[in-house]
Amino acid sequence: MNRTDRLYALVELLRARAPRPLRASEMAGTLEVSTRTIERDLLALQEAGVPIWAQPGPGGGYGLNVEATLPPLNFTPAEAAAIATALAATRAMPFAEAGRAALRKLSAAMAAAPKDTASRLVRRIRVVQGPSGPGSWVVERMQRALLDHLAVEIDYRDREGRPSRRTIEPVGIIGTYNGWYIVAWCRLRLAPRAFKLDRIERADLLDEHVAARSLDAMLPSMPFDVAEPALS
Repeated sequence: MNRTDRLYALVELLRARAPRPLRASEMAGTLEVSTRTIERDLLALQEAGVPIWAQPGPGGGYGLNVEATLPPLNFTPAEAAAIATALAATRAMPFAEAGRAALRKLSAAMAAAPKDTASRLVRRIRVVQGPSGPGSWVVERMQRALLDHLAVEIDYRDREGRPSRRTIEPVGIIGTYNGWYIVAWCRLRLAPRAFKLDRIERADLLDEHVAARSLDAMLPSMPFDVAEPALS
């Protein structure tokens, strides 16, 4: 067993025993290596961010916080390649970096064989890049405004390059082939408006909580044909 496979095996041994701890000597016996090797591997996993805890003394050992980890995922190579390709094709997505981080976590949780096949498939795929996405600072502030129901003051440049300063009440995000928009109630126009994220030059969160508005109620006034994403 190589070290990569042994690290995966260690996590699965701890997952199977959770929430009870498992002694390093038990793991060493199961994997047919020395206790010292197991201890080095566990330290490497902890340093990599795997939530492994240690309990000293009689009856102690090592345990895994299973609520913070994923078991090996039964993605087919095609499913894993589809996720990687979708992320590459949506460079302008406002949550692009979060998507890449999620892909790394999913990849780390995949079993070795399908992960290797998926990697070989992905190496045969190329994606023509679309427009670049908005700056991460815009995304972070709009995300906070949406979750905390905050008003935002923005400096915005429209399609013709005309600047304006507006106070908006963000309601939702819409993705299109041409870019991503924040849908908001615009206090300047006293109406729903969609602001292209990469045209926002400044965005300051205001210390002002606003009433929650319905994104679906605003969509009929938007020139977009939209679909709702789903987590299940």
